[in-house]
Amino acid sequence: MTAPRSHSPLPRRRLLRGLIAGMLALPLALGGCGGDDAGDDGKVELSFFWWGGEARAQLTEQALALYTQKHPEVTFKKTWQANQGYFDKLATLTAGDDAPDIFQIDDNFLAEYATRNVTLDLTPYQSSGKLDTSKFPEGLLKYGVVDGKLAGLASGENTQGLVFNKTKLETAKQELPKTGMSWEDFIAWAKTAGAATGVPGTMDPSADYKAFWVWLRQQGKEMYNGNQLGFTVQDVQAWFELWKGARDAKATPTADVIHEGNATDVTKQLVVTNKALTSWVWANQMPELQKNTKDELGVVAYPGDASKQWPRASMYYSVFRGAKDKDVAVDVINFLSNDPEAGKILGTDRGLPPNTDIRTSVSAETDNASMKQTIDVIAELSKNYGPAPSVPPKGHSTIREELKKAAEETQYDRATPAQAAQQFFAASQAAISR
Repeated sequence: MTAPRSHSPLPRRRLLRGLIAGMLALPLALGGCGGDDAGDDGKVELSFFWWGGEARAQLTEQALALYTQKHPEVTFKKTWQANQGYFDKLATLTAGDDAPDIFQIDDNFLAEYATRNVTLDLTPYQSSGKLDTSKFPEGLLKYGVVDGKLAGLASGENTQGLVFNKTKLETAKQELPKTGMSWEDFIAWAKTAGAATGVPGTMDPSADYKAFWVWLRQQGKEMYNGNQLGFTVQDVQAWFELWKGARDAKATPTADVIHEGNATDVTKQLVVTNKALTSWVWANQMPELQKNTKDELGVVAYPGDASKQWPRASMYYSVFRGAKDKDVAVDVINFLSNDPEAGKILGTDRGLPPNTDIRTSVSAETDNASMKQTIDVIAELSKNYGPAPSVPPKGHSTIREELKKAAEETQYDRATPAQAAQQFFAASQAAISR
């Protein structure tokens, strides 16, 4: 690998505001990454930037080495780092007109970069067949479209999952949660199961945007309508009141424990720290959760109408619109998504392989129990999928944090649901209007 992990000492949102906001003033197609021509000797070196741990770094390097083996004229300048500070670094590179030719991105920032014309529109390559998306689930593919342009190619599929402690529930002879339970029935179940096991029945997900989003869709709303909020302050208040009722009924832990569960670290999820019987996660986190507990875990869809969940891109590959050689860069992400050998190397590290044929072959051939479990779990949940929403607009990452702040005000009883709803709604409107 050519670059170590790095960490940014500056606060993330402050740096992003300063650096990303300046991108409009820069001639992005010019400079070191501009142009479509290979070198005089016919060789092409593409820069590739991604986040992840050492395992992902090794797998990605192996897959890129396989591409070079099959295309000796193409080599890579590979850079990776931990998730923390990644988007600060990407903003710095982009603002300095030194964006990577290919970079990893997620739905928190895809619209941000696409609307500033940083990302190459992949639609023409898809239409011409140079980018094969014929084996991608339709909803997964559409979840990379911003303003009618395919801004990112999903590198893996994921969805929301309600993970529960199967061992403790069966030991206490309690019914297991089921896909299709109403929210009210689920909270009643959590109260009963908690009393029987001595462990609170559920983490309070009122600070969790993905739980709020699924609940909104079940009310006929959306988190976003284009570049506007898709919900009202009354919707937020109803959401906060639902979970205040759950806390009052002792179906959830206390505020201090809920605060622990609001951390994004998988190892701190309450279902593995034995402080709640259920946690609200991304389904592909299931194997990592299982590693952290001796109890057997299970997973179902979130409460309510499961068809309101969708195939979420765990992350995307995007191509810089000023890439050295756009055609080659697109061919690389096509290779990573559709080549059977590359698919076997990458496995489920970035979520389920987006190509369903490769997904099937990986599941059949792997002797990795965690990988097979991940594929089986999301495949089961995918039977209920409905249409995917649009990709979150710019401001989404701020709105996620504001929901957490407002929800914790109610969790600690520092504000009523109505007061916290007003706080969150006003902050959300400001974030999406910037």
